[in-house]
Amino acid sequence: MSLLSLSQVTADYGASQALFGVDLTVGEGEVVALMGRNGMGKSTTVRAICRMVTSQGTMRFAGQDISGLSSHAVARLGVGLVPETRRAFRDLTVRENLLAVARPGHWDFAKVVALFPRLQERSAQRAGSLSGGEQQMLVIGRALITNPRLLILDEATEGLSPLIRQEIWTSIAQLKHETGLSILVIDKSLKELRQICDRATVLERGRSVWDGPISDLDSETSRRFLGV
Repeated sequence: MSLLSLSQVTADYGASQALFGVDLTVGEGEVVALMGRNGMGKSTTVRAICRMVTSQGTMRFAGQDISGLSSHAVARLGVGLVPETRRAFRDLTVRENLLAVARPGHWDFAKVVALFPRLQERSAQRAGSLSGGEQQMLVIGRALITNPRLLILDEATEGLSPLIRQEIWTSIAQLKHETGLSILVIDKSLKELRQICDRATVLERGRSVWDGPISDLDSETSRRFLGV
């Protein structure tokens, strides 16, 4: 059963159209990669789902039409976003960042810091004093502690050191195998995506051009649409 489904979604920024027909589904407990070269509409698709950009087409989450909802209403339905730019609350401590958005459910402060032990060590520090990798862990933890049904990771490993990138990939794999959380992942690392994702949807110039099991994403398709 699809938790999230998009059909022929278009979106624009005023006079500039960015999406021309995106089809995307994420099932319960499924990990899906949203892929494509830079500028092909991946982040705009995320903004459309989270109601941060004007869009048309069919969008349903947990059986409900979300196309007319506000961003906070979509979040309350159970969509947790880790945005492309980290956006931690810089003047709050790590603990305050997490507790400020916490909602009842499986994820609480103890479980988040068990997933990311560095956050326990830095719990009394202001977020603005953390390294880039630690801030990214904090923002992932902040999304989890809202207890979402769907976690969206928009370039969660971009610009991080190889060691921190691997730590975050390991945590995402742990989420998949231990929690059954539905996850939509945007990232450029095909190698890591193949290891954790069930399916992939590829965008080209704002349109869905390929969808299927990520194991079926062959070298020719990758070369044509991803440049790898």
